[in-house]
Amino acid sequence: MKMHLDEKIWLILSFGMILGFMLFTGYQTFVLGMGPPSSMETIDPQNVEETEPFNNPGITQIGENEYEVVMILELFMFTPGDIEIPAGSTVHFTMTSKDVTHGIQVPGTNLNAMVTPGHIQKITQTFHEPGEYIVLCNEYCGIGHQHMATTITVK
Repeated sequence: MKMHLDEKIWLILSFGMILGFMLFTGYQTFVLGMGPPSSMETIDPQNVEETEPFNNPGITQIGENEYEVVMILELFMFTPGDIEIPAGSTVHFTMTSKDVTHGIQVPGTNLNAMVTPGHIQKITQTFHEPGEYIVLCNEYCGIGHQHMATTITVK
């Protein structure tokens, strides 16, 4: 079977594009660390408050300008409520839900995650600019969903 020059060109271009997309995605995943989390941690949603680290939710300084926030999301509230950190801080959020699927979003940042019951969600964000950042639930969680908000104050 003989191929025309046009067919050869299209085959080479399409295989080149596929190879390029694969290399680009691999670079983002392995070098830049932009891949999805590979290990899924689970928790019993009925016993959230008795399970480490959710038995003591709050903010803890774990290094110089580095903090960990252990957060429980439940109907219409975030625990802990308001969070206060210094500017330039890196915050590691460890979250779970006790009841239904919630979302956490901080407009103006890349902080956006879905938090489901029975799973532990971890996400990291650095807050460079001082100000007050509103934290919203962006997954409909019931009739009082519009009131589910808190703030992160960066000083």
